Amino acid sequence: MHPIKARRTHYSERGPVPQDVISTVDFELPPLAEGHVRVAVLAAPINPSDVLTLTGEYGILPPLPAVGGNEGVGRVIEAAADVTNLALGTVVLLPVGCGTWTTHLDLPAKHLVALPSGVDPVQLSMLTVNPPTALLMLTEFVDLQPGDWVIQNAANSAVGGYLVQLAKLRGINTINVVRRASAVDAVKASGAEHVVVDADDLPKRVHAVTGGAPIKLAIDCIGGVATENLARCLVEGGTLVNYGAMSGERCMISPRYFVFRDITLRGFWLSQWFKKATPAQRMAVFGEIAKLIAEGKLEARVQATYDLDHIKQAVQAAASGARDGKIVLEPNGPSRAAI
Repeated sequence: MHPIKARRTHYSERGPVPQDVISTVDFELPPLAEGHVRVAVLAAPINPSDVLTLTGEYGILPPLPAVGGNEGVGRVIEAAADVTNLALGTVVLLPVGCGTWTTHLDLPAKHLVALPSGVDPVQLSMLTVNPPTALLMLTEFVDLQPGDWVIQNAANSAVGGYLVQLAKLRGINTINVVRRASAVDAVKASGAEHVVVDADDLPKRVHAVTGGAPIKLAIDCIGGVATENLARCLVEGGTLVNYGAMSGERCMISPRYFVFRDITLRGFWLSQWFKKATPAQRMAVFGEIAKLIAEGKLEARVQATYDLDHIKQAVQAAASGARDGKIVLEPNGPSRAAI
């Protein structure tokens, strides 16, 4: 049996240009420990949080040196003699934060979740971060019913695309705000019916779309004046949830919306939810999302896939503000037909 050629991404410093600090290196796999399985990584996305981790701007930073990547899926290719719960060939969800931009990982079998077979691993690889973020923001803050409206900006982001699909499955209407006209067609192609470009007159145009129906929930990933533009679209007593600052600016919102309109501004970070959720709650969310992906009811736009030899180009593409889809790594080569 030929030894496995293992490779992984590596960074030992952080800096303002994320692709400059990361590279791909060879490494040797140790003997497989008891209770562990060896997993060949099939696909692992590059999320905004991954880019911010490389620049040092994210809320949690791993100690250096580190391997890139926070989520992904792999296939079990070897198991210790005492492992009985995972058969060879099983596709598994990789634990959050385990350094997924690598060809191989040795992981405790008890921490792995088996996933449906016969499903595109590129789509499954994005299961852990963006779909739960969209689902939880849609369900945890406001009790929305079929026919209700929700407005979001950054609608061309991965979270935005998932939110459109999840809302539609629940009979909830969405107003989808983007920052550039060139993004409108891609958002509509993902299933969004109402897409508008952000501007000072956003509330007027939103009112024309909804016919004046109340909007109880707004979801903001931009910050800056975009936060207030969403707040102006909300009904009295509405809730605005922020989960990012793509503008690089703090949320700007006049006190009058808090005082006279009783608007509530909340924050959402999936890592905090993970800390508080029970294992049963986490499994329920992952189970619902995995089922929808397997059934073809939930997917993300993918702009391009890369191998590890092109990690710098992949990170640069992921950091670009003009993307119309996700950047995904396939560390062992194209895997879509491999399951």
